[in-house]
Amino acid sequence: MTTTAIDSGAAGRPAIVDAFQRLRGWLAILPLVGLCTGLSAEALSRPDIAAWAWTLPTLTVLAVLMAQVVTSLARGDVGLDLVALLSMSGALALSQPLAGVVIALMYAGGQSLEAYASGRASRAMTALLARQPRTALREESGSVKEVPIATLAPGDRILVRVGDVLPVDGRVAAGRAILDQATLTGEALPVAFETNATVLSGTVNVGAPFTLMAERRAAESTYAGIVRLVEAARSQKAPMARLADRYGLAFLGLTLILAGGAWAASGDPVRALAVLVVATPCPLILAVPVALISGLSRAAGIGVIIKGGGALEMLARVRVLVVDKTGTLTHGRARLTAVHILGPIGEQDVLRLAASLDQASGHPTARALVDAALARGLTLTQPTQVVEVPGEGVTGLVEGQPVRVGGPRLMRAHGIPFPETDAARNADAVAATVLVAVDGKPAAILRFADPLRTDGGRTLADLRRCGIQRVVLATGDRRGIAQALIAGLPIDALEADLDPAAKTQVVANERVHGPVMMVGDGVNDAPALAAADLGVALGARGAAAAAEAADVVLLVDSLAPLPHAIDIAKRSRVIALQSVMVGLGLSLAGMVAAALGYLTPLQGALLQEAIDVAVILNAMRALGGPVPATPSDAHVSAQPGHLSRMVP
Repeated sequence: MTTTAIDSGAAGRPAIVDAFQRLRGWLAILPLVGLCTGLSAEALSRPDIAAWAWTLPTLTVLAVLMAQVVTSLARGDVGLDLVALLSMSGALALSQPLAGVVIALMYAGGQSLEAYASGRASRAMTALLARQPRTALREESGSVKEVPIATLAPGDRILVRVGDVLPVDGRVAAGRAILDQATLTGEALPVAFETNATVLSGTVNVGAPFTLMAERRAAESTYAGIVRLVEAARSQKAPMARLADRYGLAFLGLTLILAGGAWAASGDPVRALAVLVVATPCPLILAVPVALISGLSRAAGIGVIIKGGGALEMLARVRVLVVDKTGTLTHGRARLTAVHILGPIGEQDVLRLAASLDQASGHPTARALVDAALARGLTLTQPTQVVEVPGEGVTGLVEGQPVRVGGPRLMRAHGIPFPETDAARNADAVAATVLVAVDGKPAAILRFADPLRTDGGRTLADLRRCGIQRVVLATGDRRGIAQALIAGLPIDALEADLDPAAKTQVVANERVHGPVMMVGDGVNDAPALAAADLGVALGARGAAAAAEAADVVLLVDSLAPLPHAIDIAKRSRVIALQSVMVGLGLSLAGMVAAALGYLTPLQGALLQEAIDVAVILNAMRALGGPVPATPSDAHVSAQPGHLSRMVP
């Protein structure tokens, strides 16, 4: 099995931009060689050779820069590269080849340093992209054949060798899988999966070879969805970056006014050149991208995919948390605890019919019902004409019989009266009640338990430490269940018995307290996630609709990484602003000194290079700090394909 790296931004970019991106990491070599050659020629009293040694590399860098500027202008992007273009052109026009080559080296060196910094900053995100396999070993008629992963189909048996990346979502068909999930989830220790266990694409086999039964095509599998998320995150421009662009235009205007004023006041064009040199290039265009990419990469390293710099900035600003209960504060792995039969249909048949219908639902109680039926050895059939009402239940035909599984609202909507039994009245505090109707008549009442996560209270406390001032629980469950579940937790308000529209209204109402972050994992959470200032989905277990609507996706089955992600976002934002302000302050001071004649163009170039290096190195501090370990109870136990349809 082989893997390939993915160029996340290549689609739709002009070829000249791609060429420049490849060139900029090596562009500094030519002016560096020219500078050394010219200095050697000067030492040998050959100023003519020195002049050419300095001029030719400058012209080369100038040509590359001009192509970049023309391409940017064609896209309507007016940047500070224009200052570099003017300063290099001015140095050559004023017969200052040494200053010109130093400016060229300064500009090209800054580009090389930025390329290195961006590459290091995006290392964790690039690792996610680069691990996608291209081929797999499919078992065919007693032999194994290497085939492209695009040809894999559900039901194919795939041999997974030691070190192979799982190409598709599926189940362990033969053998025992020991998988390294660190790249996806940040979990340090390998996890063992027994026969018939669900496993995710993108994880690495670190144990003995085993056979994987494919359940999704490669393009529909979890890892393909994660790749699309990462690509979207890398391609989006943050509000802070757009703000830097606007400041950059103002800085460009100020630079030209100051340079022109210095020339007019002194009558010396060299002073104008010195001002332009000190302003080339500006920390604005270097610090913000490096700091934000560093933050995105660090978050990806702990299993948190943030869809772009804008979401990273909002993550640093949120003050209100609206959180769903099922799958977030609880494990989302409900367990069937009791079956109360109401009609003539026996318990086994009721479970078989209800579980067959619930195969079409991704709700945690639906999965629990299916697991309970399979554990009893029941044979499930394929439902037809399935309709799911988010937060209420599922209807459809099973073996030709109309079956409905859901809550009281669903049954009332279909005119099916359920009697007030002890099972319905006395559901304990942590139980959920699901009603089953067959042929339009009450058939059974099912009870499920879904206990609170052990780390729930600690995570909420950590979120408050990170600046969350108000926590609201918004759930579709009964108020009694929710109140008993959250007893003792640091939750300010409870909203229960909510449908998706009501959850969205709760998010809107909470905006009076500050920017709102909504956390959920189900289809019924998607409208609220989209309505919030920042939507966070548990992508490892959650529905595709929730992951699509969210701005942040947690790849681990826990909220524990969220406080760490907020810390990373706050740190990245502070460092970006700090780098911009300090860099601009130093550049402006240098420009004033140059305008007053205290700096020559050569001295200005050296000063600006020192400022740029300092700014980029400071921005890279966003990569620093201890990386938190993934909690021991945070693991991916996903329904395959939940991330398969993620789009930006």
